[in-house]
Amino acid sequence: MTAEIHVGAVGPVLRPTIKDQAGTAISVADATLKQIKLEKPDGTRSAKTASFYTDGTDGIIQYAFVAGDLDVAGDWKAEAYAETPTRVIPTSIHTFTVHGNIY
Repeated sequence: MTAEIHVGAVGPVLRPTIKDQAGTAISVADATLKQIKLEKPDGTRSAKTASFYTDGTDGIIQYAFVAGDLDVAGDWKAEAYAETPTRVIPTSIHTFTVHGNIY
């Protein structure tokens, strides 16, 4: 994400790369579950179903925000998560800011 995100925005995309501890992308092509877990500034949590950006071999999953998702300004937390037949893979937690609007 490079653009500023605002409350009520529809379409911004979170696109994390799932990596091992050495920082190398992990193939999640065989993932049976792909999610972006979110935590709002007030502590409310949700899990959004993610999709592959390409075919999953690059470790990249994505989620595009829909109406109603970005409903409060502040610092949000996001964590990519995938389950394959042999692994459960949570990632580092990253913070991003959702900005308020004038109106």
